[in-house]
This record gives sequence, structure tokens and C-alpha cells, in this order.
Amino acid sequence: MPRDTLTREQIVKAAVELLDADGLEGFNMRALGKWLGSAATAMYWHVGSKENLITLAGDEIWQEIALPDPAKTGWRAAAEQLATGLYAMLGSHPWLVQAFGAHLMFGPGKARYDECGLTVYETAGFTGARADQAAAGVFTYVLGNALGPAATASLTRKLGRDGGDAEGQLREVMAKAYAAAAPFPRLRARMGVAATDYAAAPEDSFEFGLQAILDGLAAQLRA
Repeated sequence: MPRDTLTREQIVKAAVELLDADGLEGFNMRALGKWLGSAATAMYWHVGSKENLITLAGDEIWQEIALPDPAKTGWRAAAEQLATGLYAMLGSHPWLVQAFGAHLMFGPGKARYDECGLTVYETAGFTGARADQAAAGVFTYVLGNALGPAATASLTRKLGRDGGDAEGQLREVMAKAYAAAAPFPRLRARMGVAATDYAAAPEDSFEFGLQAILDGLAAQLRA
């Protein structure tokens, strides 16, 4: 496609699709050009640089999160909805977790989310820096929980690109992780439980931790 038939919106949408498929480590403008059937130079004309396009793509997916109204639902239900929406979005686009470590992620989509977060915690009763701290505490908890699945997705893609049996190679990697944990009694006992994945937290761990954090925030408000 020549540059005058492309739009920035088309390029950003395609970038999200390619990043979902190949991850941040597999993303480049040549591959995106092939994805769109266009020359890479045409895309540079619209988005400026690969780094800027990653920022644009990263900001685009924040729009997927439904924003609650704490005036209607109450602050705690709104905080739960906002956190679980973010967790689901990061699970659908694990490359964004990688991008946080290498790119400054900003734009109207993320600003929209951040504004809602501050509204939620100000509605709860936090003011000034305390509202920022409450929002940041929940945000970093969600981001931390998304790290494991993002790393697994990245490793699976890497093993697949290297050729051979990706599932078999992943089993070998996990076997080494089990061997490293075996000398420690609590980890060894956990690994003995049927269907336990050493790399994963127990079921409902995200919900458990989120409720614990919100309980702590509610206790600070009462105090």
C-alpha cells in the first residue's frame, strides 16, 4: 500500500496485531510492512519511528478497559473493576508489560485510565498525594501479577523462533526450575501437589491479593 492510502489508525491497529503475535522482541517495521503489504518507508512517514509506533500501539489498547463510575458503584467496586480490567488487558497484550521496561508509555488512552483511577480513590476519601499512592499501589500490584504470564509468552515465542519442539524445550526449562527449587522444603512440598505449576501462583491468587490491598486501603480510610 502506498503511503497516501495508509492512515495512522490502520498502522497502529496492525502494529497491535503484530505485537500480539510476535511480541516486542519480534516487532520491526519491515515485518509490519509485510503485514500491511506496504513499504516500511510509508509507515515512517505516518508514525515517525518504531519507538513512537510502539508508544502509539501501547496507548491504543488502554481504550479496551471499561471505566467504572464510582459515584454509582461505590469506590471499592470501581477499584476492583478498574484493576481486573487492567489485568485482563495486560493478559491479552503481554508485550505491553515488556514495553513498560523499555519505553515511556503515555498518551490519551493511558491518561483516561489514570484519571479514572484518581477519581476512584478521591471518591473513597483519599486526597492529594494519598490518592496517587493508592492508585499507584494497586496499579503496581496488577503489573507485578502480569509479569509471569508475559515472561512465559515471551519465552514460548523465543523457543518457537529457535526451531525444534517449543513445548519440549519449555519442559526442559521448567525441569531446571524444579531442580533449582528441590533443595528447599517448602518449595519441594508445593511441587509435590498434583497439577501445581512451579512458575504459577495458586488459583485465585490475583483476587486474594487485590482484596487484601483494598482491605488495607479501607482500613486507612477508617483510621
